[in-house]
Amino acid sequence: MSADLEHIRQVMREADCLYNEAEVEAAIAEVGKQICKDLHDKNPVVFCVMNGGLIFSGKLLTHLQFPLEASYLHATRYRNTTSGGELFWKAKPEVSFIDRDVLIVDDILDEGHTLSAIIEFCKHAGARAVHTAVLIDKDHDRKASPDLKATYTGLSCVDRYVFGYGMDYKGYWRNANGLFAVKGM
Repeated sequence: MSADLEHIRQVMREADCLYNEAEVEAAIAEVGKQICKDLHDKNPVVFCVMNGGLIFSGKLLTHLQFPLEASYLHATRYRNTTSGGELFWKAKPEVSFIDRDVLIVDDILDEGHTLSAIIEFCKHAGARAVHTAVLIDKDHDRKASPDLKATYTGLSCVDRYVFGYGMDYKGYWRNANGLFAVKGM
């Protein structure tokens, strides 16, 4: 066990800092301003996508100074099926969003298969409009669809394995106070 923990510590020691805490906090504040401008009068339901979206959602919510309902959802795609895009719900939304604007808050837009499936679920379940906010948009051409973009994006990053501010490395370093890339990945 200690060898595994030592590896986890080594990953942090060797990681490249892509964005420091001040840069991330400034990006979160800017996303908050954009959302306030667009959704202040929409009475949205804000869903945090667990577990990765936890820190971004918590910090973002403090910038949203208007009435909203906050909740969470936890969904993953089955990896061992060929149907692709199907969701496995670990925790389904418990707040009604029929005829309401929905804001889905997640840590990263990588390929976006899960986020796309959550968006479709919300639309089919009666949401008036579905908006998305991600802290990081990973820059590559492997998106679930060529036009997939978050409504609100804090920062973009190179196509590397990143962690911090909710994103993890093997279950660790979600609590890192910056955005880091694993050395060599």
